Amino acid sequence: QVQLVESGGGLVQSGESLTLSCVVSGFDVGITSMSWYRQAPGKARELVASIRNTGNITNYSDSVAGRFTISRDNNKNTLYLRMTNLKSDDTATYYCKRGVTNGPGHWGQGTQVTVSS
Repeated sequence: QVQLVESGGGLVQSGESLTLSCVVSGFDVGITSMSWYRQAPGKARELVASIRNTGNITNYSDSVAGRFTISRDNNKNTLYLRMTNLKSDDTATYYCKRGVTNGPGHWGQGTQVTVSS
């Protein structure tokens, strides 16, 4: 059974850091393209970062490039999102996804990140 379980969200102040984790079961995260999305209240869900199944090629949205880092630990079958220099605009629910496209598929339940200014 496929499961994606996020954790690591919380309330932080502007400029601080957080690392989100997504523990995966049911498939091998090391050979699967994965992504992190976020959705703020009243806004559309947006792709934040992705990592390809081959070559560990990563991509980031312009709003987080240089501040966020996506990575994975194949031994732990876990996806990570390291977020630094957090801003109030980063406040959202963050979701990990199997694959990169924004659509049906395997999603986590989400973890809330709140950044106070």
